[in-house]
Amino acid sequence: MIEDLKIKGDESWRMFRIISEFTEGFDKLADIGYAVSMFGSARLAPTNPYYATAVEISHRLAENGFSIITGGGPGIMEAGNKGAAEADKVSVGLNIELPHEQTPNKYQNKSLEYRYFFARKVMFVKYSMGYVIMPGGFGTFDEFFEALTLVQTNKIYPIPLVLFGSDYWQGLLEWLKGPVLEMGTISASDFDLFTLTDDVDEVIDVMTKHRNWKMNVTEGDN
Repeated sequence: MIEDLKIKGDESWRMFRIISEFTEGFDKLADIGYAVSMFGSARLAPTNPYYATAVEISHRLAENGFSIITGGGPGIMEAGNKGAAEADKVSVGLNIELPHEQTPNKYQNKSLEYRYFFARKVMFVKYSMGYVIMPGGFGTFDEFFEALTLVQTNKIYPIPLVLFGSDYWQGLLEWLKGPVLEMGTISASDFDLFTLTDDVDEVIDVMTKHRNWKMNVTEGDN
């Protein structure tokens, strides 16, 4: 009986922790404006070419008025925060408690801490106008495919999803266009929901055009 009460008490406190993570996120991110989230591996060192490219992309997006959101860790996340911070723009890190790899980077000027992945994911989706997905591992795949699923099923307004690095992503696309499409588990039109590129200018263009579209839609609603 006592053990049952302890379990119920733990569950109740867990609920309050979850609510607090949502509340803090809503409070701190409400005023960041148009933001782009950048995802990619925590394991890519600053010597990796994709790190430098991620810095360039985030810096140029920031120069064009975008806030940048990352997972707050090292690797590509650090590069994303670095580019925004060096452009003196909002550089958000949504940090997560992990047993390894997640060490908050020093380039965040707006930082939040999360225990629960699902609460953190809500913040990415709610406050991002677009995603830039650099080479990464399971976490990066997870963020990409979850956003892609939400767009495909009309659970969120369409947002641009940009896969950067054709050498890295081409194998995945070949698999999707091969057995996955051939078996009919996805549709050919689903490939229109994201962009594959190696061109930094294209990333900036895609995000800027989408922001302009959103601004026109918002003005039209007033």
